[in-house]
Amino acid sequence: MSVTDFSYTPDVEAETTPIFERVERVIPRVEWPLHGPYVAAINRLKRERNAVILAHNYQVPEIFHTVADIVGDSLALAIEAAKTDADVIVLCGVHFMAETAKLVNPGKTVLVPDLLAGCSLADSITAADVRLMRQRYPGVPVVTYVNTSAEVKAESDICVTSGNAVKIVEALGVPRVIFLPDEYLAKYVASQTQVEIIAWKGHCEVHERFSGDDLRRFRQSDPRVKILAHPECPPDVLAEADYVGSTQGMSRYVGTLAADHENEPAQPVPRVVMITECSMADNVAGQYPSVDFVRPCNLCPHMKRNTLPKILHSLQAMEYEVTVAPEIAQAARRSVDRMLELSRGA
Repeated sequence: MSVTDFSYTPDVEAETTPIFERVERVIPRVEWPLHGPYVAAINRLKRERNAVILAHNYQVPEIFHTVADIVGDSLALAIEAAKTDADVIVLCGVHFMAETAKLVNPGKTVLVPDLLAGCSLADSITAADVRLMRQRYPGVPVVTYVNTSAEVKAESDICVTSGNAVKIVEALGVPRVIFLPDEYLAKYVASQTQVEIIAWKGHCEVHERFSGDDLRRFRQSDPRVKILAHPECPPDVLAEADYVGSTQGMSRYVGTLAADHENEPAQPVPRVVMITECSMADNVAGQYPSVDFVRPCNLCPHMKRNTLPKILHSLQAMEYEVTVAPEIAQAARRSVDRMLELSRGA
């Protein structure tokens, strides 16, 4: 099959049926003739280009489960981007993640399927804002969430993810830090440490829409439900949750519930609600079929700009390449590398 032929031929069906069998719980069978030809073409072109696809946990199942080589949260993708031997990295997430991949592996070609896949949180702060914060709080270290541009990272002392923020803030051994840009993540970190946190007022447009009332309604409908929330959510949401953590942490928590049920099959089927971008629940459901998922659906419009046709075009045309100016890259890389060093063994 050529990469311009998207018929669901018998050859494509034979090639992609084993892949579909892994995802039939989350992708309707009627949709597979639309996805299958793209999946086959992308996987073949990856081999020709010596390319690897890194996909964030918020990608749709037809990307996450069928063409992605490495999946995970921001930290996991940064670590794997640094280690890959592939010549080409296609980052299915948002723009700052592709910049991070370029920072940790500058010799590789890094592509994004859609240049408009941005991030409201990353857009909430600029490098000039960081410089003003340093002037206001001289000598206080700047800890920056990875959901930021390379220019902001370059003005920072160290980066963090939602999964390692508390550990890294405490590892700095200082009485207070400037924590940018997510206000709610900063408040969560402040609740977990004695370090004083000076916060910015950036928010994620997906997570800020949830409320504590939403979670109370879930519990009223089913008192057994386990509620897992991302720390970018408002404090009243986190106060109602059974577990607060990164997307990777939430996935591990569900895995523990699934394992417990396998050991005690007579117990009721675990039921969870994941308070984060709703494709996350679809993807975790594919991994743990013994768990029942309630799906509160707040979609990230930026993550959803990535599609199978766009990924194929990216590999065909080798676009859109993400670059970082050398003078920015050196300083930004230092902040990311410092995070990766302190994250080892986490």
